[in-house]
Amino acid sequence: MRKTLIATTIASAVLLSACGSQETKQTTEQASEVQTVAVDNVLMKPSPLQYMAPEFDKFGTKDYEPVFDAGIAQQTAQIATIANNPEPATFANTLVELELSGELLDRVSTAFYNLSGLISDDEYQRIAAKMAPVLSAHSDDIYLNKALFARVEKINNNKASLNAEDQRLVEFYYTKFVNAGAKLDEAQKTKMREINAELAKLSTAFSQNVLKSFKEDVVLVTDKSELAGLSNSHIESLAAAAKKAGKEGYMITLVNTTQQPILSSLENRKLRERVFKASSTRAQDTNGPIIIKETNLRAQKAALLGYKDWASYVMTTRMAKTTENVYGILDDLAPKAVDKAKAEAAEIQKVIKASGEKFELQPWDWAYYSEKVRQAKYDLDPALVKPYFEMQSVIHNGMFFAMEKLYGITFKERNDLPVYHEDVMVFEVFNEDGSAIGLFYMDPYAREGKRGGAWMSAYVGQSGLKGTKPVIYNAQNIPKPAEGQPTLMTFSEVTTMFHEFGHAAHGLFSDVKYPSLAGTATARDFVEFPSQAHEDWNIEPIVLANYAKHYKTGEPIPKELLDKVLESQNFNQGFGTTEYLAAALLDMEWHSFGADKVVTDVQKFEHDALEKHGIAYYPVPPRYKSCYFSHTFAGGYSAGYYAYLWTEVFAADAFAHMTEQGGLTRKNGDNFRKEILSKGNSRDLMQSYIEFRGQKPTTDALLKRRGLVE
Repeated sequence: MRKTLIATTIASAVLLSACGSQETKQTTEQASEVQTVAVDNVLMKPSPLQYMAPEFDKFGTKDYEPVFDAGIAQQTAQIATIANNPEPATFANTLVELELSGELLDRVSTAFYNLSGLISDDEYQRIAAKMAPVLSAHSDDIYLNKALFARVEKINNNKASLNAEDQRLVEFYYTKFVNAGAKLDEAQKTKMREINAELAKLSTAFSQNVLKSFKEDVVLVTDKSELAGLSNSHIESLAAAAKKAGKEGYMITLVNTTQQPILSSLENRKLRERVFKASSTRAQDTNGPIIIKETNLRAQKAALLGYKDWASYVMTTRMAKTTENVYGILDDLAPKAVDKAKAEAAEIQKVIKASGEKFELQPWDWAYYSEKVRQAKYDLDPALVKPYFEMQSVIHNGMFFAMEKLYGITFKERNDLPVYHEDVMVFEVFNEDGSAIGLFYMDPYAREGKRGGAWMSAYVGQSGLKGTKPVIYNAQNIPKPAEGQPTLMTFSEVTTMFHEFGHAAHGLFSDVKYPSLAGTATARDFVEFPSQAHEDWNIEPIVLANYAKHYKTGEPIPKELLDKVLESQNFNQGFGTTEYLAAALLDMEWHSFGADKVVTDVQKFEHDALEKHGIAYYPVPPRYKSCYFSHTFAGGYSAGYYAYLWTEVFAADAFAHMTEQGGLTRKNGDNFRKEILSKGNSRDLMQSYIEFRGQKPTTDALLKRRGLVE
């Protein structure tokens, strides 16, 4: 997942309308405020470290608020100058200046919102709640500014003489202004400001409630015998987690998805049920009311802008273009996925019956018994597999090795640079000719204060205009082993690591002039394509042979065992596709009604939405239920979770094409880097794909990849 910072929208600019001496006086006073912030606050100036890497050891929560204030004041003054410029509006004096404005606000926002997802605590949450409406109003001051929009509109009307990348930036800004309400009348703009402020508060509260649930909605086990099925090292890690939290016994913390990885190993059915119910009912009391308010406000906002619902409004900046196109692909796959899931359930039920049990398959049984089906079908014991996927080998001998083969890049660990947590690793990245690309931070382990899932983001984005090189990070939530023990990964975690580095490569290889179009700043239903296209390199034979080695003996994974691992990749795809589609359809349904619809019961809405699309199959619940669905209610994926499937069409098609062209070769890598990864959003995204592939993608490779067709 590519993380979208709240700051991304905010940091573009803060704009005041241009009129009158009072405003000039205000902006002068605001500019002077910048000078009053303590000189020892390192966030007030660009980092002196190489690549402007953050000085994590020199700032903390006490430093953010004064710099937020100073950054707003600084950008206000900068934008007033742009909006008040008596010269005719030009690309250079308006849009380029917008791109250059807000450096201070961008720096503090990027630092704060990245770290608030990585090392959050009560103080981070307090600041986030305080700043949400402030920054929302700040953003509105840009895009609802009549004088500034007049300049942007004039440039848009006369953009034909500009080069292609400049035209792309004009279109980007013009669309953003219009979608924000720049063409509304003053009464409507006032209403828009009110809605945006409330939405900012609600999404922040939703996110904080989810973080709180990771800390509070834990399952505490006091009887060790209930943990039968877990390895000794796993039990030790649960004991260590409990001790760290000041509790006695063994503490099971939840990951962000509905199904929990631990369910595949726990033999105790009552404990499995307890874990599942704790997971699936998280944050209902706190986030249920927020969802109802948030979706209604989004519907109101869409109506103000002339759209029938929020999803239709969102599609104006998506490759899918219309909600009909999205529902078309989701509804087309839903019956195929459910049929396959039911076939998988029938196999599981046979195993349950054969074990002497008489109960009917429930959601908390699926992972445990499907693992038995997997073992029987492929004779595959996960305990025998994990020793071949030790984390450092996966990183250095797997992921980095594959990237060197594909792109010619190399990685040098940088222990001299400060980090925000002791588990973080830093690497400098170089081209084959020795020229520098940027920095890559790897944050692999789960911990308290870190949000769930896996994602990529940037501390510094690439920009030819600003002359900056990228500083990128990946975050995962791999359980940290007991002290002194190796980190042995599941094959799924390995795949996720390769996926997230696909996002990192998108950021690292960016070669774009304007920050707003650089790196991963693409349409939501394109940004997951590069990451998914990198997933399958982890099963490239030459890569596997280099990293899949036993952590004790160094022996390569036996061919028979490896074959079983690879053959099993399409196993349980009915379940995986169904749980994903259920979440994607929930997301769309929450955003496909008008402001006049009144939702009073979140659980009933979920049930009715899944029934409507024929995907309400009880043993396979949605990957995320609404109350902890951070993608859509706090993470920028509203009416956009479908994007993972949409982009998988591109990824499967692209990987099939590269396989036909020789697989892991520099020719393939250089072509992908040139036409996809380096371009960001600087040209039409489908055109980028066509330049790479020679044609638009088809769904053939996707259906095969998911095992939905022979």
